[in-house]
Amino acid sequence: MAQKKKYQFAGKEVMGEEIDFETDKESWSIYILHDGTKIKIKPVAMSFVRLEEYNPAGEPIYLINAQNLVSADVPDVLKKA
Repeated sequence: MAQKKKYQFAGKEVMGEEIDFETDKESWSIYILHDGTKIKIKPVAMSFVRLEEYNPAGEPIYLINAQNLVSADVPDVLKKA
């Protein structure tokens, strides 16, 4: 188990610990813009921290460190030569 340390959350310091994980599924979200461009976005999680802070339902709050991968398929007419 990871060592607990302090994290910034909602303007205060809260104890939490990084939780190991494995990826089950990572999917792309695909958006078709009205100019014919197709944008694909996929968030990729790098780490998860479970805080000693809880939501109104009593569930622990998680901090997620993620990066967004973005890909664009742009029509030739919009490209600058």
